[in-house]
Amino acid sequence: MARSRAAGSRGGRRTMNVTVEYNDNGTVATWWLDRPEARNAVNLAMWEALCEAADTANQNPDVRVVIIRGRGRHFSAGADIASLGRTLAADHDGSYYRATNLAAERAISTLRMPTIAVIEGFCVGGGVQIALACDIRIADSGSTFGVTPARLGISYPVVALQRLVAIAGMGLATELLLAGEMITATRAAATGLIQHVTDDLDQSVDEMVSALLQRSPFTQSATKQLLNAMIDAVDIADLGRAMEQDSLTSPDLDEGLAAFGEKRPPRFTYRP
Repeated sequence: MARSRAAGSRGGRRTMNVTVEYNDNGTVATWWLDRPEARNAVNLAMWEALCEAADTANQNPDVRVVIIRGRGRHFSAGADIASLGRTLAADHDGSYYRATNLAAERAISTLRMPTIAVIEGFCVGGGVQIALACDIRIADSGSTFGVTPARLGISYPVVALQRLVAIAGMGLATELLLAGEMITATRAAATGLIQHVTDDLDQSVDEMVSALLQRSPFTQSATKQLLNAMIDAVDIADLGRAMEQDSLTSPDLDEGLAAFGEKRPPRFTYRP
């Protein structure tokens, strides 16, 4: 039987954006992205909750594997566009949101233990960012993937972009980012975006967890540090931060948010 608790708080208010459950002996922690009514769209509170969950896991010597999955039918439909405009307005230049997004991705990718993203349904935008921060990605055969900032008029986070290119290659990353179209799990696996496609998700996850628990925690942790260093070696951070900053104040973002709220295609007017 699993034990569970909520992770994530802001302003003294407990949230249920991420729920953490443990197996009986506490060696496996499952983090549920827990907004099924919104297809687990990622809002600021969820990024904060992921940071908190990572901090808790790193301080718990019993935890050997972390699993991240979405409650309900979807892993994550991406950024919570409905609340993004309000969040950025309250954040003025978007710096806190951007910093929290980066902190959450780094918190997941630098966890000392192996991590598994278990993907069903939609895995889009911020959902792909979370999944790519994990070490192993196992997806249901019916799941679909997309990186869609071009539909909204915003820049994809620079560290997430580095990771996407490192894992899936420049070709797929370019297509996903420029066209903003969805791809199948089969194609995602063929390009390396995910490692496993299965019709029996729970069995595949159980088998992977069993293998990970039998291996050396030292080797796993050291290997993760080296792999992360290889991804971070391509330093485009300054350029990326400038582009992210520009995108948060661009007219295209205003139009993208308005079009989403009005349920119409966006009419982007920005010209470089």
